[in-house]
Amino acid sequence: MGKTVLIVKNITHEGPGLLETALFERGIACNSVDLAAGELFPDPRQFNAVIVLGGPQSANDETPAMQLQLRQIDRVLHEEIPYLGICLGMQTLVKAGGGNVVNCQIKEIGFNDREGNIYRLELTPSGKEDPLFDGLDNNFPVFQLHGETVELASSGMELLATGKCCRNQAVRVGNNAYGLQCHFEMTDRMFSEWIGIDSDLKRLDRITLIKQFENLRKEYTATGLKLMNNFLTLAGLA
Repeated sequence: MGKTVLIVKNITHEGPGLLETALFERGIACNSVDLAAGELFPDPRQFNAVIVLGGPQSANDETPAMQLQLRQIDRVLHEEIPYLGICLGMQTLVKAGGGNVVNCQIKEIGFNDREGNIYRLELTPSGKEDPLFDGLDNNFPVFQLHGETVELASSGMELLATGKCCRNQAVRVGNNAYGLQCHFEMTDRMFSEWIGIDSDLKRLDRITLIKQFENLRKEYTATGLKLMNNFLTLAGLA
């Protein structure tokens, strides 16, 4: 039987993007569910890896859909199923693993902070040794779109990368569950959709955002594909 990856969308327009590209290039099947369309988070034990994407919800929500998501991610951790969470998918991972999700002191939106500096991830000593970042520089530019952040549990979680404004940017929970606060999966088409839909992005200048993406696109795309392929390798899906 072929190997299959579960992709969970928390909001319809935040799709897998570059992640889907990497899966296609490797010939790996994926099953996508859209929680915003009323679909349910399936039993993760049916899949070889799980990827949970971003969305406007909070991991602290008491809705049935969020409570089910947290239970299924707890099952992922218990069964040691390879997991990759992006933005909200990182926050639900940390919440399910015993950490906390709290408001950011300053929202991180777009490619640049309020002072005009590019958002960058800086690998910790643990991150430099982790296979998820194999072949990448010790710091690289990222796109941010979040108003909440995580507080790691006292045990079982390893901080892999930090940021200037929001410290906890990448984490490993257990042996093979990863979370990234930033977005590295965007394609041109996705970005064009996001800046016309997301309320925080709509407050920024559209032309400036497009220019910033153009300036970083080559490095951004290479980083995203490398991260995804590294995850697929460590998940045993190469």
